[in-house]
Amino acid sequence: MSFIRSAGYWIENPSSVVATFIHKCVPCRKLRRPTESQKMSDLPSERVKASAPFTYVGIALFEFGPFYVKDGRRQCKRYSVIFTCLYSRAVHIEMWDDLSTDAFINSLRTVTALRGTIRQIRCDQGTNLVGASNELTGNLENMNDGALKQYLQTKGCEFIFRSTSASHMGGVWERQICSARAVLDGMLLNLTTLDSSSLRTVFYKCAGVVNSRQLTTIDAKGLEPLTPNHLITMKTDMIMPPPGEFDDADQYSR
Repeated sequence: MSFIRSAGYWIENPSSVVATFIHKCVPCRKLRRPTESQKMSDLPSERVKASAPFTYVGIALFEFGPFYVKDGRRQCKRYSVIFTCLYSRAVHIEMWDDLSTDAFINSLRTVTALRGTIRQIRCDQGTNLVGASNELTGNLENMNDGALKQYLQTKGCEFIFRSTSASHMGGVWERQICSARAVLDGMLLNLTTLDSSSLRTVFYKCAGVVNSRQLTTIDAKGLEPLTPNHLITMKTDMIMPPPGEFDDADQYSR
């Protein structure tokens, strides 16, 4: 602008003219442009709208384990699956005997019996999960009763698989793996061998401890912080004792 004026030229509104010229210059825009930041997409509607606990869940498989248990004189492997409620942030941990599709369907039936109907499951693209989705869909198509089929279509469970190699899309349930693993490490610190029923009890106790975490801060009025246990049990006194006392006699093969 000073060069133009010193040269004796008169331009009306020179600031706008020079700014427009610089704006059209590609090298100038690269040098002057601030660093861009990735914009976060909107949360799924299941995360923000009110719903009953465990209506919309995300699941993570085999993130801790396998666990070795005693079955008579044999040593067997047991696996775990963690269900995370997308709204209440509560967790439920189930034990698997194997890695088959039938094992997942049985665990899904167990969670449904304990926590109520699940309408939507978000999960990884595991082969057993894809197989379970295909099997449930096939059973639905083979039903002859029109009324029952229509009811299952409106009330049935929907599988939503996240993209391959995109673990950040499942962060809402992947984050609970760290919390559950830390609790399990403390519970199993002095336990060398368990049977299947004891391991299942430890899983349920672990879920109870994780569900006792605070979702809100302590209010200035002294109100009790909200936890997932308040939402799924409607109780305020959630005292979590140790899973039990085990001595050497419990670990003998007989």
